[in-house]
Amino acid sequence: MIRLLPVIALLALVACKEDLLQDTSAMPLTVEAVGHFCQMNLFEHDGPKAQAHLDGLPQMPLFFSQVRDVVAYQRLPEQSHEILAIWVNDMGAEGASWSSPGTTNWIPAETAIYVVDSRVVGGMGAPEIVPFSQMAKAEAFVATNGGQVMRLDEIPDSAVLAPVVLDGNNNDAEFQQRLRALSRISGE
Repeated sequence: MIRLLPVIALLALVACKEDLLQDTSAMPLTVEAVGHFCQMNLFEHDGPKAQAHLDGLPQMPLFFSQVRDVVAYQRLPEQSHEILAIWVNDMGAEGASWSSPGTTNWIPAETAIYVVDSRVVGGMGAPEIVPFSQMAKAEAFVATNGGQVMRLDEIPDSAVLAPVVLDGNNNDAEFQQRLRALSRISGE
């Protein structure tokens, strides 16, 4: 009987332990939400937003000022936590507009239909990837703004990870010249 006590105690502990699943439901966008990369209030930026729920961090998802940013985040190898769910604004939802994309019109990123390479820019001034829940609304957006319709896994890395040229101002050549000049100075 004495040998059974530890086994019974262990079984009781295991039975009492409940594995609680982390809630990965989309959270409404509030004035407290800030972009993960920019740390700026999301209501200060136009265009669709996104949120990512990470394993072990149930308090608050990471919010993103642009959908492009969450796709980039998803593809970066430096993640410290598994991504459990990503939600994006449905830009075809009733009432959704570029200046007010909505606070509760979230759709799962993996089922969304995206418009890539359109003429629109997101809240941080970079080209945006625009999510829709319906193909017809995505195609109507393409007819007005250009771009291509894609699923999440079809979006090329170059659409989210490549450097962005803003306002047609490509300062890469100037940057390279300054870098070479600094290299020469430090080598002297």
